[in-house]
Amino acid sequence: MANAAATLIADLKPGDGYVQSFARGLEVIRSFSASAPRQTLSEVAGRSGLSRAGARRILLTLAALGYVRSEGKLFSLTPRILDLGFAYLSSMPIWGLAEPVMEALVAQIKESCSAAVLDGTDIVYVLRVPTHKIMSISLGVGSRLPAYCTSMGRVLLAGLDDDEVMSRLQSSERMALTRHTVTEIDDLLARIRAVRKQGWCLVNQELEEGLVSLAAPVTNRAGHTVAAMNISGQANRSSARVMQDSMLPALLASAQTISRLLAVKPD
Repeated sequence: MANAAATLIADLKPGDGYVQSFARGLEVIRSFSASAPRQTLSEVAGRSGLSRAGARRILLTLAALGYVRSEGKLFSLTPRILDLGFAYLSSMPIWGLAEPVMEALVAQIKESCSAAVLDGTDIVYVLRVPTHKIMSISLGVGSRLPAYCTSMGRVLLAGLDDDEVMSRLQSSERMALTRHTVTEIDDLLARIRAVRKQGWCLVNQELEEGLVSLAAPVTNRAGHTVAAMNISGQANRSSARVMQDSMLPALLASAQTISRLLAVKPD
């Protein structure tokens, strides 16, 4: 991560529209994660690709603003950092419209429902209505998963043209997460084209053994895919075929409802 962050900062050329110190501040914030919730100054510097002096100045600034706390030699984010994510969620009318529709869908099908958007080669969860834990991965708003092997990721990629899809697939770290995971670019492109044609996606145990998920696009007034929503279940409870036959119609109807609400929402 440190090398990637350092390369990113080095590649960007400061100019009238680029504030290097702000970019470095974001790298410091992004250095904190579930695997590194509390870090020393040296760890923050290493993970963000900055010098100790540069990381220290940014940490002290974030602490003064209330986004970081220090306990001895350890630094951690404060709950105030959630304000940054909430600003995005509250500025987008789609999420307020989607939540009650998703809650009704979960009550109907008794399976978890999520919504996500595309960010680079990943999907980012923006809403989640769980029923019970079905994954070993802990997911919540802000969680990221690779787009290439997830149902919502393939739906979101299907909303792009083939050249852009190829670019993102080539940039992805395409690992076989299970024995079912598709990693070859040609195979993935064919599946994404099929999703684009049929208007929905089923992924059977490619992200995690036993996990089956169905996803559908949410579109804006212009018909462009702006988000995806999915339902997930365990293969030992509901096979892929059963989920497709019994739950896909409800999922598609819910996604279309949100799309219609979004289309008539005043700008």
